[in-house]
Parts: sequence; structure tokens; C-alpha cells
Amino acid sequence: MALLVEIKDGDNLESALKKFKKYVEMEGILSEYKAHMRYKKPSEERKEKLAMIKKKLRKLQGKDKKKK
Repeated sequence: MALLVEIKDGDNLESALKKFKKYVEMEGILSEYKAHMRYKKPSEERKEKLAMIKKKLRKLQGKDKKKK
């Protein structure tokens, strides 16, 4: 997979690098790479998924209490 960042005549290297970093962040390339750095057992993935769901529920419940 190749990434191409177009540079206009007035742009410098710093702005091109900034565009590249923004593109990589939007596409989630680094986070995907880090996730594949080591193998996760299916049980670990389930535990992380459940923890994330619980965290979201706590966050939503906290917002509901603030609205009342």
C-alpha cells in the first residue's frame, strides 16, 4: 500500500509531513499496526471488548444523571 501526499509549489516539507500524519491518523493505520504487533488470544479480545462496552455504558449513565 502506497501513500501519496501531493505538494504544491508553495508548500514546504513540514506542511507535507503534517498532511501525511493527518492522513495516517484519519485512516487508522498506526493503531491497526500497533494492534497487530502481538497476537491476542480470543479470550483476551472478548475481555477487552466487554471492558470497552462497560466503559461506554458507565459514560452514558453518567451523562444521563447530569441531564436530570
